[in-house]
Amino acid sequence: MPLEDGHPARPRGRQVNGEVSGPPRLRGMGDPSLWGTTVPGGSRTEVMAEGWKPGPALGDRDVTPGGVPQREGQHEEALMTELSELVQKVVKSSSWWERHGVDISILACSFLLLPAGFLCLRSAQAIPFLVGVLTLGVVHHTLTVKGSHLASHNALTESKSWGKVWAIFFIELCSAFTVEQATYNHVKIHHGYTNVIGLGDSSTWKLPFLNRYVYMFIAPLAVPILTPLVALDLLRNVEWRAALRTLCCMCLGFYCHYWLLLHVSGFQSLWSALLCMLLTRSLLAHPYIHVNIFQHIGLPMFSADRKPKRIHLMSLGVLNLPRNALLDWSFGHSLISCHVEHHLFPSLSDNMCLKIKPIVSQYLKQKKLPYNEDTYSSRLRLFLQRYEELMVHTPPITELVGIQ
Repeated sequence: MPLEDGHPARPRGRQVNGEVSGPPRLRGMGDPSLWGTTVPGGSRTEVMAEGWKPGPALGDRDVTPGGVPQREGQHEEALMTELSELVQKVVKSSSWWERHGVDISILACSFLLLPAGFLCLRSAQAIPFLVGVLTLGVVHHTLTVKGSHLASHNALTESKSWGKVWAIFFIELCSAFTVEQATYNHVKIHHGYTNVIGLGDSSTWKLPFLNRYVYMFIAPLAVPILTPLVALDLLRNVEWRAALRTLCCMCLGFYCHYWLLLHVSGFQSLWSALLCMLLTRSLLAHPYIHVNIFQHIGLPMFSADRKPKRIHLMSLGVLNLPRNALLDWSFGHSLISCHVEHHLFPSLSDNMCLKIKPIVSQYLKQKKLPYNEDTYSSRLRLFLQRYEELMVHTPPITELVGIQ
């Protein structure tokens, strides 16, 4: 299953040249500093913080020596630097168990549940069989969503070499996607240009030819089928060695799943095994799609040449959902209740994002910056009511005013 902003139906392969420097930050926070802002078209989520008053819009071309835009730009960088220092203190005081051990243990527990899930599918009784389906479905999404997401940000280990190994394992073997394209689309584009139109604006999630109910409730079932097909198409954009490695890992992952269903779960035919694979791999596909659109679409969108600095970009264009035991386990805190923290500090693990959440939320509110939060049900109602505006039409870009 592809990572956030790597929707299988509409992959993005654009290349962006050049990087914009930013304030000092933690390892892995190499996202560009950005300028300019916009307001959304009337979302229920409050995105305008107290303290934002009318004034001249800021842009890269507006900076003059000693001028107000330059001073405000320095102030914005100082805010991110100050927040980074607060978070760095927490990270340095945290043990290895807090930084990596908790999330590694969750992934390890998921592996340990695999035998039980496959054995439950042997039962001819409904309840044990359904337990097996639920177990394998949750394990699959834990490995493919949580594992792939953490591996793409090298948040599972301090070693870059082992990080590459884990990325290949979780993204290619478990998720049937290519590492190079997954990390480029997600880390470089989505994180580097969050909610910037034409780059990291989550438009890859939009399928305007589908109506709201088909998109929200039926189309997610096709994610397990579309994912490998899109991955194969994206192999044209990588060198032949990487393409060959990806093909081998994809085939090995599918064959292992199929072999276990035949020889451990006792399936008698090819089609029954494939149907079970589809069922387990699509078990949490609905919240997977929903989460990825709820947390960005409907929030401010920015033009590439006039976008805010990093701290304002992330505070305005990212939203947190409430904690949920099932989704926290399967997707990870950084994709659910700590998405703002994750976009500000993407190299941190899920558990560390949860640990710094009080610091980040308090700091943003203290500085009168937005800290977007909303419930799953509220966002679902919003998207059903305003599907045409949010998912079909191009989102409006309204120049945000300067920071006074």
